[in-house]
Amino acid sequence: MTTGVVVVLFHPDKRHVVELIDLTHRRGQPLTLVDNSPSKLDTPLPANTAYLHLPANEGIATAQNRGIAELLARGCDKVILFDQDSQITPALLDGLSDGYDEAVKTFGSVAAVGPQIVCEFHHKAVEPKIQKALAISNDMADVQQIIASGMVLTADSFNRVGPKEEALFIDGVDHEWCWRARNKGFHIIKLLSVSMNHRQGEGRIKALGFTFKVGAPVRLYYQVRNVLVLSRRAYVPRYWKLRNLCGLPIRWLVNRWRFPEGKQRGQFFVKGLIDGWKGRMGKIPD
Repeated sequence: MTTGVVVVLFHPDKRHVVELIDLTHRRGQPLTLVDNSPSKLDTPLPANTAYLHLPANEGIATAQNRGIAELLARGCDKVILFDQDSQITPALLDGLSDGYDEAVKTFGSVAAVGPQIVCEFHHKAVEPKIQKALAISNDMADVQQIIASGMVLTADSFNRVGPKEEALFIDGVDHEWCWRARNKGFHIIKLLSVSMNHRQGEGRIKALGFTFKVGAPVRLYYQVRNVLVLSRRAYVPRYWKLRNLCGLPIRWLVNRWRFPEGKQRGQFFVKGLIDGWKGRMGKIPD
Protein backbone atom coordinates (compact mmCIF):
# COMPACT_ATOMS: atom_id res chain seq x y z
CA MET A 1 0.00 0.00 0.00
CA THR A 2 1.09 3.57 -0.72
CA THR A 3 0.67 5.71 2.41
CA GLY A 4 0.15 9.46 2.02
CA VAL A 5 0.17 12.18 4.67
CA VAL A 6 -2.30 15.05 5.11
CA VAL A 7 -1.40 17.99 7.34
CA VAL A 8 -3.95 20.73 8.01
CA LEU A 9 -2.43 24.18 8.51
CA PHE A 10 -3.69 27.37 10.13
CA HIS A 11 -1.18 30.20 10.63
CA PRO A 12 1.58 27.56 10.83
CA ASP A 13 5.16 27.80 12.05
CA LYS A 14 6.95 27.91 8.68
CA ARG A 15 10.10 26.25 9.99
CA HIS A 16 8.09 23.31 11.30
CA VAL A 17 6.29 22.95 7.96
CA VAL A 18 9.60 22.99 6.03
CA GLU A 19 10.96 20.24 8.31
CA LEU A 20 7.86 18.17 7.63
CA ILE A 21 8.17 18.68 3.87
CA ASP A 22 11.83 17.63 4.01
CA LEU A 23 10.97 14.53 6.05
CA THR A 24 8.32 13.22 3.67
CA HIS A 25 10.42 14.17 0.63
CA ARG A 26 13.39 12.13 1.88
CA ARG A 27 11.06 9.17 2.39
CA GLY A 28 9.43 9.60 -1.03
CA GLN A 29 6.09 9.79 0.76
CA PRO A 30 3.17 11.72 -0.81
CA LEU A 31 2.26 14.78 1.24
CA THR A 32 -0.73 17.10 0.98
CA LEU A 33 -0.80 20.37 2.90
CA VAL A 34 -4.24 21.92 3.30
CA ASP A 35 -3.93 25.50 4.49
CA ASN A 36 -6.87 27.29 6.13
CA SER A 37 -4.78 30.44 6.66
CA PRO A 38 -5.73 33.70 4.89
CA SER A 39 -2.23 34.08 3.42
CA LYS A 40 -0.65 31.49 1.14
CA LEU A 41 2.37 29.53 2.34
CA ASP A 42 5.50 30.90 0.69
CA THR A 43 7.97 28.04 0.43
CA PRO A 44 9.26 25.81 -2.41
CA LEU A 45 7.50 22.47 -2.70
CA PRO A 46 9.01 19.22 -4.05
CA ALA A 47 7.20 17.06 -6.58
CA ASN A 48 5.66 14.74 -3.98
CA THR A 49 4.00 17.62 -2.09
CA ALA A 50 0.62 19.13 -3.00
CA TYR A 51 -0.62 22.39 -1.51
CA LEU A 52 -4.32 23.29 -1.25
CA HIS A 53 -5.10 26.82 -0.06
CA LEU A 54 -8.51 27.50 1.52
CA PRO A 55 -8.16 31.18 2.51
CA ALA A 56 -11.75 31.51 3.74
CA ASN A 57 -11.07 28.84 6.42
CA GLU A 58 -13.70 26.24 5.58
CA GLY A 59 -13.02 24.23 8.74
CA ILE A 60 -11.05 21.18 9.77
CA ALA A 61 -13.49 18.66 8.28
CA THR A 62 -13.45 20.26 4.83
CA ALA A 63 -9.66 20.50 4.94
CA GLN A 64 -9.32 16.84 5.86
CA ASN A 65 -11.80 15.73 3.19
CA ARG A 66 -10.00 17.74 0.52
CA GLY A 67 -6.61 16.40 1.58
CA ILE A 68 -7.77 12.79 1.69
CA ALA A 69 -9.47 13.08 -1.71
CA GLU A 70 -6.30 14.58 -3.23
CA LEU A 71 -4.13 11.72 -1.98
CA LEU A 72 -6.61 9.05 -3.05
CA ALA A 73 -6.66 10.63 -6.52
CA ARG A 74 -2.86 10.25 -6.56
CA GLY A 75 -3.23 6.52 -5.96
CA CYS A 76 -2.66 6.31 -2.20
CA ASP A 77 -4.37 3.39 -0.48
CA LYS A 78 -3.74 4.62 3.04
CA VAL A 79 -3.75 8.15 4.55
CA ILE A 80 -2.38 9.51 7.82
CA LEU A 81 -3.92 12.75 9.13
CA PHE A 82 -1.98 15.22 11.26
CA ASP A 83 -2.47 18.61 12.87
CA GLN A 84 0.26 21.15 12.21
CA ASP A 85 1.55 21.00 15.80
CA SER A 86 2.02 17.22 15.98
CA GLN A 87 5.59 16.00 16.38
CA ILE A 88 6.10 13.72 13.36
CA THR A 89 9.05 11.34 13.03
CA PRO A 90 9.95 8.49 10.63
CA ALA A 91 9.36 5.99 13.44
CA LEU A 92 5.89 7.41 14.05
CA LEU A 93 4.94 7.25 10.36
CA ASP A 94 6.13 3.64 10.08
CA GLY A 95 4.53 2.64 13.37
CA LEU A 96 1.14 4.05 12.40
CA SER A 97 1.10 2.52 8.92
CA ASP A 98 2.29 -0.90 10.13
CA GLY A 99 -0.07 -0.65 13.10
CA TYR A 100 -3.08 -0.40 10.82
CA ASP A 101 -2.11 -3.64 9.10
CA GLU A 102 -1.63 -5.39 12.45
CA ALA A 103 -4.96 -4.07 13.73
CA VAL A 104 -6.77 -5.57 10.74
CA LYS A 105 -5.15 -8.96 11.45
CA THR A 106 -6.27 -8.80 15.09
CA PHE A 107 -9.69 -7.12 14.95
CA GLY A 108 -10.87 -7.63 11.37
CA SER A 109 -12.89 -4.69 10.07
CA VAL A 110 -10.96 -1.57 11.14
CA ALA A 111 -11.96 1.95 10.08
CA ALA A 112 -9.00 3.79 11.62
CA VAL A 113 -6.11 3.52 14.04
CA GLY A 114 -4.30 6.20 16.01
CA PRO A 115 -1.35 6.55 18.39
CA GLN A 116 -1.17 6.78 22.14
CA ILE A 117 -1.27 10.56 22.68
CA VAL A 118 1.25 12.09 25.07
CA CYS A 119 0.27 15.55 26.36
CA GLU A 120 3.02 18.10 25.75
CA PHE A 121 1.94 20.09 28.82
CA HIS A 122 2.18 17.22 31.33
CA HIS A 123 4.42 14.79 29.39
CA LYS A 124 2.04 11.97 30.30
CA ALA A 125 -0.01 9.56 28.24
CA VAL A 126 -3.58 10.80 27.80
CA GLU A 127 -5.84 8.13 29.30
CA PRO A 128 -9.60 8.28 29.91
CA LYS A 129 -10.58 8.03 33.57
CA ILE A 130 -13.93 6.31 33.03
CA GLN A 131 -14.48 5.36 29.39
CA LYS A 132 -12.05 2.45 29.18
CA ALA A 133 -11.13 0.39 26.13
CA LEU A 134 -13.69 -2.15 24.94
CA ALA A 135 -10.94 -4.74 24.41
CA ILE A 136 -7.15 -4.90 24.44
CA SER A 137 -5.10 -7.35 22.36
CA ASN A 138 -1.48 -7.36 21.13
CA ASP A 139 -0.80 -3.86 22.50
CA MET A 140 -3.86 -2.48 20.72
CA ALA A 141 -7.03 -1.10 22.31
CA ASP A 142 -10.47 -1.20 20.75
CA VAL A 143 -11.89 2.23 21.68
CA GLN A 144 -14.91 4.41 21.02
CA GLN A 145 -12.94 7.22 19.37
CA ILE A 146 -9.51 8.67 18.61
CA ILE A 147 -8.45 12.19 17.73
CA ALA A 148 -7.78 13.16 14.12
CA SER A 149 -4.07 13.87 14.48
CA GLY A 150 -2.26 10.61 13.87
CA MET A 151 -5.39 8.92 12.51
CA VAL A 152 -4.74 6.33 9.81
CA LEU A 153 -7.53 5.33 7.46
CA THR A 154 -7.72 3.59 4.11
CA ALA A 155 -9.48 4.44 0.88
CA ASP A 156 -11.87 1.57 1.54
CA SER A 157 -12.82 2.62 5.08
CA PHE A 158 -13.16 6.29 4.07
CA ASN A 159 -15.44 5.42 1.17
CA ARG A 160 -17.56 3.07 3.27
CA VAL A 161 -17.91 5.32 6.33
CA GLY A 162 -18.16 8.54 4.34
CA PRO A 163 -16.37 11.89 4.58
CA LYS A 164 -15.87 13.92 7.73
CA GLU A 165 -18.95 16.00 8.59
CA GLU A 166 -18.15 19.47 7.28
CA ALA A 167 -21.15 21.17 8.93
CA LEU A 168 -19.57 20.57 12.36
CA PHE A 169 -16.69 22.77 11.17
CA ILE A 170 -14.16 21.84 13.87
CA ASP A 171 -14.92 20.42 17.32
CA GLY A 172 -16.27 16.88 17.46
CA VAL A 173 -15.40 16.12 13.82
CA ASP A 174 -12.96 13.29 14.57
CA HIS A 175 -15.13 11.70 17.26
CA GLU A 176 -18.28 11.85 15.14
CA TRP A 177 -16.55 10.03 12.28
CA CYS A 178 -15.33 7.31 14.66
CA TRP A 179 -18.80 6.83 16.17
CA ARG A 180 -20.33 6.68 12.70
CA ALA A 181 -17.75 4.06 11.70
CA ARG A 182 -18.49 1.97 14.79
CA ASN A 183 -22.20 2.23 14.03
CA LYS A 184 -21.42 0.67 10.64
CA GLY A 185 -19.63 -2.27 12.26
CA PHE A 186 -16.02 -1.05 12.16
CA HIS A 187 -13.45 -1.03 14.97
CA ILE A 188 -11.48 2.05 16.05
CA ILE A 189 -8.06 1.09 17.39
CA LYS A 190 -5.53 2.91 19.57
CA LEU A 191 -1.96 1.63 19.14
CA LEU A 192 -0.64 1.48 22.69
CA SER A 193 2.98 0.94 21.59
CA VAL A 194 3.01 3.91 19.16
CA SER A 195 3.15 7.21 21.03
CA MET A 196 2.91 10.76 19.69
CA ASN A 197 3.59 14.02 21.48
CA HIS A 198 0.71 16.36 20.83
CA ARG A 199 -0.28 19.84 21.96
CA GLN A 200 -4.03 20.16 22.49
CA GLY A 201 -5.11 23.72 23.20
CA GLU A 202 -3.01 26.67 24.28
CA GLY A 203 -2.66 25.79 27.95
CA ARG A 204 -4.31 24.25 31.01
CA ILE A 205 -6.20 25.76 33.96
CA LYS A 206 -7.28 23.88 37.09
CA ALA A 207 -10.60 24.92 38.59
CA LEU A 208 -13.28 23.27 40.73
CA GLY A 209 -11.24 20.09 40.88
CA PHE A 210 -11.04 19.70 37.09
CA THR A 211 -8.38 20.47 34.47
CA PHE A 212 -9.63 22.53 31.52
CA LYS A 213 -7.98 23.08 28.15
CA VAL A 214 -7.47 26.70 27.16
CA GLY A 215 -8.27 27.51 23.54
CA ALA A 216 -9.32 30.50 21.48
CA PRO A 217 -12.62 32.03 22.72
CA VAL A 218 -14.44 31.25 19.45
CA ARG A 219 -13.74 27.52 19.93
CA LEU A 220 -16.16 27.60 22.83
CA TYR A 221 -18.97 28.36 20.38
CA TYR A 222 -18.28 25.21 18.34
CA GLN A 223 -17.71 23.05 21.41
CA VAL A 224 -21.01 24.01 23.03
CA ARG A 225 -23.03 24.02 19.81
CA ASN A 226 -21.73 20.66 18.66
CA VAL A 227 -22.38 19.04 22.06
CA LEU A 228 -26.06 19.94 21.66
CA VAL A 229 -26.14 18.88 18.01
CA LEU A 230 -24.40 15.52 18.49
CA SER A 231 -26.28 14.63 21.67
CA ARG A 232 -29.45 14.22 19.61
CA ARG A 233 -27.96 11.38 17.55
CA ALA A 234 -28.60 7.76 18.45
CA TYR A 235 -25.14 6.47 17.46
CA VAL A 236 -23.29 8.89 19.75
CA PRO A 237 -22.21 7.11 22.99
CA ARG A 238 -24.49 7.74 25.97
CA TYR A 239 -21.56 8.36 28.30
CA TRP A 240 -20.28 11.17 26.06
CA LYS A 241 -23.71 12.79 25.98
CA LEU A 242 -24.15 12.69 29.76
CA ARG A 243 -20.62 13.86 30.49
CA ASN A 244 -20.71 16.81 28.13
CA LEU A 245 -24.29 17.93 28.72
CA CYS A 246 -23.92 17.78 32.50
CA GLY A 247 -20.60 19.58 32.26
CA LEU A 248 -21.94 22.61 30.37
CA PRO A 249 -22.77 24.70 33.50
CA ILE A 250 -19.28 24.12 34.94
CA ARG A 251 -17.66 24.98 31.61
CA TRP A 252 -19.60 28.23 31.49
CA LEU A 253 -18.57 29.21 35.02
CA VAL A 254 -14.88 28.46 34.46
CA ASN A 255 -14.68 30.05 31.00
CA ARG A 256 -16.60 33.14 32.08
CA TRP A 257 -14.86 33.79 35.37
CA ARG A 258 -11.48 32.01 35.40
CA PHE A 259 -10.24 32.12 31.80
CA PRO A 260 -8.78 35.22 30.11
CA GLU A 261 -11.23 37.14 27.89
CA GLY A 262 -14.05 35.81 30.05
CA LYS A 263 -16.75 38.17 28.80
CA GLN A 264 -16.10 37.24 25.17
CA ARG A 265 -16.02 33.55 26.07
CA GLY A 266 -19.36 33.92 27.83
CA GLN A 267 -20.86 35.47 24.71
CA PHE A 268 -19.59 32.67 22.47
CA PHE A 269 -20.91 30.12 24.98
CA VAL A 270 -24.42 31.60 24.90
CA LYS A 271 -24.43 31.84 21.11
CA GLY A 272 -23.32 28.20 20.94
CA LEU A 273 -26.23 27.22 23.20
CA ILE A 274 -28.74 29.10 21.04
CA ASP A 275 -27.46 27.78 17.71
CA GLY A 276 -27.06 24.26 19.08
CA TRP A 277 -30.64 24.29 20.36
CA LYS A 278 -31.85 25.50 16.96
CA GLY A 279 -29.69 22.95 15.12
CA ARG A 280 -27.68 25.55 13.21
CA MET A 281 -24.49 24.22 11.66
CA GLY A 282 -21.52 25.41 9.65
CA LYS A 283 -19.13 28.28 10.27
CA ILE A 284 -20.10 30.93 12.79
CA PRO A 285 -21.26 34.10 11.02
CA ASP A 286 -18.79 36.97 11.10
